[in-house]
Amino acid sequence: MALYQEWAAQIKTYNRNIRLTFVANILTQVGLGIFMVIYNFYIRELGYNELVNGKVIAMTSLATALILIPAGILSDKTGRKKLMLYGAVGTGLILFTRSIVESQSLLILFAFGTGLASAFIQVSIIPWLAENSKPEQRVHLFSIHFAVMTGANVIGSLLGGILTDLFGMMIPGLESIRYTLIIGSLLFMAALIPIMKLNENRQPRISASDTKEKTKGIPHKASFKIILLFAVAQLMIGFGAGLVIPYLNLYFADRFMASNSLIGLVISLGQGATAVAMIIGPMVVRRLGEVRAVVVLQMLSLPFLLLTAYTQNFWLAALGFLFRQALMNAGNPIQMSLMMSKVDDSMKGLANSVNQMVFNLGWAVMGPVSTGIVLKYGSYWGYATVFSITAGLYLVGSTYFFIVFKSMDKPKSVMVNSKPA
Repeated sequence: MALYQEWAAQIKTYNRNIRLTFVANILTQVGLGIFMVIYNFYIRELGYNELVNGKVIAMTSLATALILIPAGILSDKTGRKKLMLYGAVGTGLILFTRSIVESQSLLILFAFGTGLASAFIQVSIIPWLAENSKPEQRVHLFSIHFAVMTGANVIGSLLGGILTDLFGMMIPGLESIRYTLIIGSLLFMAALIPIMKLNENRQPRISASDTKEKTKGIPHKASFKIILLFAVAQLMIGFGAGLVIPYLNLYFADRFMASNSLIGLVISLGQGATAVAMIIGPMVVRRLGEVRAVVVLQMLSLPFLLLTAYTQNFWLAALGFLFRQALMNAGNPIQMSLMMSKVDDSMKGLANSVNQMVFNLGWAVMGPVSTGIVLKYGSYWGYATVFSITAGLYLVGSTYFFIVFKSMDKPKSVMVNSKPA
């Protein structure tokens, strides 16, 4: 009850822009959730092997990595709403086109386009939330933002598997997947409605608490240093994630011959567990501090990652996946809150774009590596190898994060203010 009252009090303080952003976020993430679960199977149904899947994922991530910094600078200069609007239009149309095209060259081309268009939303949403909130709200705000995003992915993952199986009872496999993907793209484009209702005021308005948080302004040189330090940590985590996260649906299908619906259910449960863990995140911050909370949560995920790597029992693999997913991702909103509090307002878009760029770079580089290892060593030792490499990269990244940022932990009495500002 105390936890509920804490969150209810926080949500009541959020303005109209934040609430509309949550609605837009839900619609885009449901649409993307459908794509995340089903698109790999679409490529496979077209008759292409895993290397094509790897190329598609790599090109999406590469495009995002290339455009994120220019998009972040553009977001800082021209406004968040405009970029989110362009990103939603472009991504929705490209996702719809990807549901129809069949040639390998077009699959790769439009995957690249997806990465370019979606970057405009990615770089803008975190700074937008930061600019529409006060510093003492942000740990809770980013936690609920990521929880809502993850929860919407749960719905998308479930819909992706269930709709495909339902359509499959009436029409051939390829067409059933295609109709599901089209539904996902239309849901994504529905986010245009709440985005158009956002009200952006480009005039800087700094509250007293913001001024105190910024400690009379954060020099650009100091902001650049913070951005770089965060980028190194995120790069190592991105390399690890790029080896396994895009292929979890194929992992369950190849190693355990699981159905689309069962895979969708497991991935959805993992995202649901992540949403719950993110909601509990502020409580962990109060006890440990922001930096230690991130490191402890990430370290606790490693045994479950290794369990998933080596077990031959489906339910143990699913259990390991659930806990790894929840623990590893629970620290994301805490990291975002920490980073947004340490950089100047004029560089928040750049900070977010650099952070996401290096993460996507990891996916772009490691995607083909992962599929190559699995093709060479098979569904057991191939996945066991890439999961083990990921565990090592996560360990190095978490250790680095602790060593570099441990001095930034605030006193526990001021870390999270759960009362309305």
